[in-house]
Amino acid sequence: MKKLFTINTINNFMELIYDPFVKPFAEDNKDIEVVNIMDDSLLSDTRKHDGITPEITSRMLFYAKAAEESGADGIIVTCTSVNQATKSIRPLLRIPIINIEEPVAEQAVQAGTRIGILATLPTSPVAIARTIREKAEAANKPIELLPEVAEGAFEVLCAGDRERHDAMVNRALAELAQKVDCIVFAQISMSLLEHDPLPVPVFKIGRSGLERIKEYMA
Repeated sequence: MKKLFTINTINNFMELIYDPFVKPFAEDNKDIEVVNIMDDSLLSDTRKHDGITPEITSRMLFYAKAAEESGADGIIVTCTSVNQATKSIRPLLRIPIINIEEPVAEQAVQAGTRIGILATLPTSPVAIARTIREKAEAANKPIELLPEVAEGAFEVLCAGDRERHDAMVNRALAELAQKVDCIVFAQISMSLLEHDPLPVPVFKIGRSGLERIKEYMA
């Protein structure tokens, strides 16, 4: 039996992350035990400092080392905003650790050169843009990134008003789709959004990241 740890940064991660994405993955992979870690101060501190600090990175390393000592075969971090910390601690672990958006960044680079990034948190576009640029450099492909933030939508979702959240994101999505070759959702909290057909593909964070860490664990 393999053991996968998730590191989450929102206190309603069961509703937004575990139930829609991790639980079905676990049900389809009976040979993988999933254990979840949650610390919402990781995201709140990242937002407060407008990015990663040494203290945030240290806490991430503490959780990752705890997972490793608990017998984890792999770790997946479900928050885009802290991906810089994930990359910093990766060389310090004996097991694979990834951020859940990494496969989505690859898909976007493959799909076009003018890539839209849609977020509901101001820290997310900067974070996922780093990953997209890394994938583009690896593919030797020039790209242009157009970030857009649906301001206030994340707070509306956390307050329990999904309908209003979705309406806010959909307005921004429709406008951004007219300017780009493809769109990346910068957060897994947006991935349950239902939207009308668009002229460009939309890449959403979720199952692809879980499948990627499964490959590394194998």
